[in-house]
Amino acid sequence: MEYISTRGGTGAVDFEGALFSGYAPDGGLFMPSCIPSLDRATLKQWSSLSYPELVKEICFLFVKPELIPRSTLSDLIDRAFSKFRHKDVVHLSRLKDGLNVLELWHGVTYAFKDLSLSCTGQFLQYFLEKKQKHVTILVGTSGDTGSSAIESVRGQKNVDIFVLLPKGLCTQIQELQMTTVIEDNVHVFVVHGNSDEIDEPIKEVFADVDFARRNNVMSLNSVNWSRIMVQIAHYFYAYFQCTPTLDSTPLPVVEIVVPTGGGGNITAGCIAQKMGLPIQLVAVVNSNDIIHRTVKDGDFSLSGRVKATLASAMDIQEPYNVERILWLLSGSDSHLTKTLMEQFTVSKSLKLPEGLHRKVSETLRSCSASDEDIVKAMKRCWEENHYLLCPHSAVAVHYHYSHLDSCASGTPRCCLAPASAAKFQDAVLRAGLVPEIPPEITALKAMETRFAVLKRGEDWTQVLRDRITAVEQWWGKQGAGLTPPGLQGVNGQA
Repeated sequence: MEYISTRGGTGAVDFEGALFSGYAPDGGLFMPSCIPSLDRATLKQWSSLSYPELVKEICFLFVKPELIPRSTLSDLIDRAFSKFRHKDVVHLSRLKDGLNVLELWHGVTYAFKDLSLSCTGQFLQYFLEKKQKHVTILVGTSGDTGSSAIESVRGQKNVDIFVLLPKGLCTQIQELQMTTVIEDNVHVFVVHGNSDEIDEPIKEVFADVDFARRNNVMSLNSVNWSRIMVQIAHYFYAYFQCTPTLDSTPLPVVEIVVPTGGGGNITAGCIAQKMGLPIQLVAVVNSNDIIHRTVKDGDFSLSGRVKATLASAMDIQEPYNVERILWLLSGSDSHLTKTLMEQFTVSKSLKLPEGLHRKVSETLRSCSASDEDIVKAMKRCWEENHYLLCPHSAVAVHYHYSHLDSCASGTPRCCLAPASAAKFQDAVLRAGLVPEIPPEITALKAMETRFAVLKRGEDWTQVLRDRITAVEQWWGKQGAGLTPPGLQGVNGQA
């Protein structure tokens, strides 16, 4: 299995090459050169597997055993899931009126990103230990990615991680899950900007290919293929949990509703579908509705500034993984993908070609939800099931409540739940409900914090370059008994 750029301007790499990259050198994103197709017998065999076993089977398809032997890969995945609170790692709650909620949030930070990032952290460590290499991870977050990424590598001697979070646009708990990590290899920046704005200096760092290569800079955002790969398993597990039978011809379709921000999770769903899984995908968004407009009208264009919503981790106007979806649905047409994405980069406005839009709308359905819709879904789910939803999960459940007729007609539906309600107490209170707060969440408020601040008017890219260079120079000297460069002793005021 080799990986190629969606824009076709760079040579193929193996899994290790894709893992240690952010964007491809030509600005594209890495994708498998071919998508494996699964037959009915394989699907039936997989249907009895646990979630960790499904992750292993998916990874076996995309990672050559010459790179990571299968027994080792299996051990790495077991280690990744060892800290999850639920014995099954993920859990399906079956609620009233055909509402199935797949809880993907039983990891350390109570978010679905723990699933892919815990595995990715293990894969990284395997290669780094083998080659005695150091890397610097650069991550932008709209809420949950940062804390999950930090947890996957905190304290590791051969990794430094730089996380940029938008000031005031994460919940207090999300922010504390990042700023209370006092480790020498963790560097957190509170940025006076929104989620899309903090992506710009990150893109600029990766765009300087020589700098990124010289300083061993990589990404753990969902530009990283490894995260997409692990998330493919969500869809197989959801399907096998919800399908009524695997004995009919054709196999029954299951509708899977996916809260969507940067588009990594829905990309994984498109790949699962391409592999032969009979699923209907629904991308659900908040008021930042660029993906909804893309599916509905072929309009991949910005619409003003990012809107702050209750589903804050989805407050994204430039979902970079759409590039992967367009490449996949265009028949791996790198030239077309490059042309479209370069046009979008310049104008922030793009009308999909008619044929490509038709394929997108055949592959995906979509829906957008306002804050009022989110609150109503949270209230109704509690009243009918005594079940608390996070606001992102509520976006999916809003779609379910708006389409009960199609569910009643016999097509099973599964709503993916990306985070625990415990992380979004303000949204729970706004819905007139009482938050359920685990003790480890409560404890965050009394812990020491450490972070730096990036203010408007500063050259954010240069600040990052200077900090990354200092870290890499220190590692190049093997420490020399010096204190590692970073944020030691800083308790910033944002």
